[in-house]
Amino acid sequence: MAATKTTLKTIGSYAAIGDSFTEGVGDPGPGDSYLGWADRLAVLLADQRDEHDFRYANLAVRGKVLDQIVEEQVPRAKELAPDLVSFCAGGNDIIRPGSDPDDVAARFEAAVADLTGAVGLVMITTGFDTRGVPVLKHLRGKIATYNVHVRAIADRYGCPVLDLWSLKTVQDRRAWDTDRLHLSPEGHTRVALRAAQVLGYDVPTDPDQPWPPAAPRGSVDVTRDNIQWAREHLVPWIGRRLRGESSGDHVEAKRPDLLPL
Repeated sequence: MAATKTTLKTIGSYAAIGDSFTEGVGDPGPGDSYLGWADRLAVLLADQRDEHDFRYANLAVRGKVLDQIVEEQVPRAKELAPDLVSFCAGGNDIIRPGSDPDDVAARFEAAVADLTGAVGLVMITTGFDTRGVPVLKHLRGKIATYNVHVRAIADRYGCPVLDLWSLKTVQDRRAWDTDRLHLSPEGHTRVALRAAQVLGYDVPTDPDQPWPPAAPRGSVDVTRDNIQWAREHLVPWIGRRLRGESSGDHVEAKRPDLLPL
């Protein structure tokens, strides 16, 4: 049975599913936890409701690939049956050597079809434009191909699209954490604002607002930073992939139930 059509006025609950991006890595929160764009979006949505009249769950876990998200998080999201689910997955699959964006998209569509029959509204997410990211810039074509599929899937199932590729302000270096793989707090904030806009809400700040001018940097500084980044972040990331390890091993969802904000 199809879920009841969800409108802005009926979004009283929200569950986020995905990987490190949706968990909020790069945006430190209390203790050892993270905030992130989904948490920040939940606050924006809750502000539209009466006090304690909004519930939120975040099932995302860093390092998860699409099949793991479908197996572990999608059933829980269906069980919770919120008014809104954000579904961002496939990025960790796409950046793996030899991956096929067409195949990843087919599996993603199957999960979207499953979700849209059980929850109110499913918002899906494109990948970022990696043109300025060392190493990942070479995957730009695969990401663009996947994004075309995501938009077609959205059209087929009536899903709003959080289009990260077109959010040009997150292409600024300051939108990213030092690992260049996860957003900074300001980057997460801008994504949350764009997500609220996609859902039709007015937002307090324009996510497309230009960054203040940055101090010019010489080629020597850029090269030194790239070498340091490769040593501290890229090499360990590659090592984990070669060993079949994930940053999400032994990590549990930070907010597995729909709880009031």
